[in-house]
Amino acid sequence: MSKYDYLVVGAGMFGATFAYYARCSGKRVLVVEARDHIGGNCHSSDVNGIQVHAYGPHVFHTSDQRLWDFIRKFAPFSSYVHKVRARVSDRFISLPINMATMHQVWGVTTPKEAQQKLIEQRIPCDKPRNLEEWILSQVGPDLYELLIYNYVSKQWGRPPNTLPATIIKRLPIRMTWNDNYFNDPFQGIPIGGYDQIFERMLDGNEVKLGVDFLKERASLSKIADHIVYSGQIDAYYDYALGAMQYRTLSFETKIIDESDFQGMSHISYPSQSIPYTRTVEHKHFEPDAKPCSKTVVTWETPHEWRRGDFPFYPINDELNNDLYERYRQISLKDSSITFGGRTGSYKYYDIHQVMAQAISVAKNRGLCT
Repeated sequence: MSKYDYLVVGAGMFGATFAYYARCSGKRVLVVEARDHIGGNCHSSDVNGIQVHAYGPHVFHTSDQRLWDFIRKFAPFSSYVHKVRARVSDRFISLPINMATMHQVWGVTTPKEAQQKLIEQRIPCDKPRNLEEWILSQVGPDLYELLIYNYVSKQWGRPPNTLPATIIKRLPIRMTWNDNYFNDPFQGIPIGGYDQIFERMLDGNEVKLGVDFLKERASLSKIADHIVYSGQIDAYYDYALGAMQYRTLSFETKIIDESDFQGMSHISYPSQSIPYTRTVEHKHFEPDAKPCSKTVVTWETPHEWRRGDFPFYPINDELNNDLYERYRQISLKDSSITFGGRTGSYKYYDIHQVMAQAISVAKNRGLCT
């Protein structure tokens, strides 16, 4: 008899959600995490009284009332609504594209004027094959060249006409003055940071940090009836079919002796002459927090992923998706393992999508109703 019913590899949102349901069903669970903390990319820590998002901002947003109710079982959420400005030289432009954006760029003042301008700008394309063709068919060259082309090229390290349209379709285009970054009715950030959520989800499970499954595969694979794996699926198979491509990030975080550095949480930088893609001022994620005399800011810079780097973003072009599908077919023949999460599924998931996937896996294994 195995010592554990489940070995969960990764203590991020996928692993923690699954482990929670497994424990609630009376299962014996061991969670191993290669990093020295729980929470995956949602990990945050207190710096000078400010919750700093170690791996970039993570706003929980969803249209699913059940997911919203579920995550709020573990922590109270702030009233934070995500807003973004793009800095282009000395101009600050509203994102995602909305009436404010079009007023700032074209001077239009009504939805009718904006719609007419878009009709003039759009480059029709019945079957867009990539990100560039799709966005040009929606907003035309002015907004594309000003706000999207350089940013996407910098973020993904390749021209937009080689990337799937799904990357940009995540963002709304609005004919109103609504500059909420998301369309979802439920959104916010946990007051006091995400780690408390993971602590409560994982409570009652055995958790071991600093354990690299791939380095200890021989022993770890034997101690559980089933493995739930949220790491890279290609790495699990020793890149036998080749390595899929990812983008990684570097973060430079500074404590600044000012009460407010940029006036909002997130400013994007589309210019190719600036290496980073965004600056994040963490204090603004908790609008009701006590005032601080200092602030904490992170500069985020994307890079091409190499083995040994942490993979943040899968590159879901045709070549990589085909390679993933070949790995997935191999995994389907092995009933002892389930893959999930952003890297296990090789999909550009948001937090709520990862949580929903983990709940679905738990349901399929009879762990929740």
